[in-house]
Amino acid sequence: MSPAPIPRWVGIVLLLAIATTFGGNHIAARVAFDHGTNVTTAVAFRSTGTALFVLTLLLWNGISLRLEKQTFARSVLIGLLITVQSFCLYSAVALIPVALALLVFQTFPMLLALISWLAGGERPSRRVRLAMPVALVGLALALDVWGKSGDMAGRWAEVGAGVTWAFGASVSFASALYLITRWLGSMDGRLRSFLFMSVVAVVVLTGGTFSNAFVLPADNIGWIALALLTALYGIAITSTFVLLPRLGAVNNAAVLNFEPIAVLAIAWPILGQAVAPSQILGALIVVGAIMWMGAERR
Repeated sequence: MSPAPIPRWVGIVLLLAIATTFGGNHIAARVAFDHGTNVTTAVAFRSTGTALFVLTLLLWNGISLRLEKQTFARSVLIGLLITVQSFCLYSAVALIPVALALLVFQTFPMLLALISWLAGGERPSRRVRLAMPVALVGLALALDVWGKSGDMAGRWAEVGAGVTWAFGASVSFASALYLITRWLGSMDGRLRSFLFMSVVAVVVLTGGTFSNAFVLPADNIGWIALALLTALYGIAITSTFVLLPRLGAVNNAAVLNFEPIAVLAIAWPILGQAVAPSQILGALIVVGAIMWMGAERR
């Protein structure tokens, strides 16, 4: 017997809380970076911790871990894309304000629509085609690409590396989502996530060990932040798995869409990453355009 559905308003509140928890993971990551650790270490901790947490959840629910060879191979390939996404996004968070990194990353729904089209799927709908340029205008405002004095070159020198990393995360995640939909759509979401996080953990732990790339935090604040980024991500992703079957009509895309707005609200008091009103407006335009695009009935 399936659990009773959660009322819509409760579901929305819970999804916003999950989005904020996801955002807290990235805030904690930036604190860890500012206190001595590096991206390789953070990705290793987060992926290993999440894989173990989800494995416990799978075993608790009696879900089989057996896979066909082809399914396993496909899962490994997608896991490699998730590895790239994880490394790129944390690299962006380490270089530019967290909210801006997440806003660039939020272009993945648009990229997914384009990838699907280029791979032989349907042409993006009129709504999607309208939402894309609106979101890009909002992103330009949020990133303040013109700078305080209209010096675009100077502004790009300031944020360009972080934006490039975040866009790389968006491309790799959109590619992973396309392959998940095409190859693994019927697989239990918890099992998928366990496989992907396990691949990330194995790749990063192996690569980091052989290249001696791990850098541990320099102080207690760094250690606390490293523990928090692992715990917050594990809590958020597990809560999503547990709640989504009971959320009924609530659009789960809100989990991803609201995250940059949540980060905007908490990054200033914790990290001192304040943004101008025009950047806040741009962030709202980006999130609004993507949510409008995602709300289209199919």
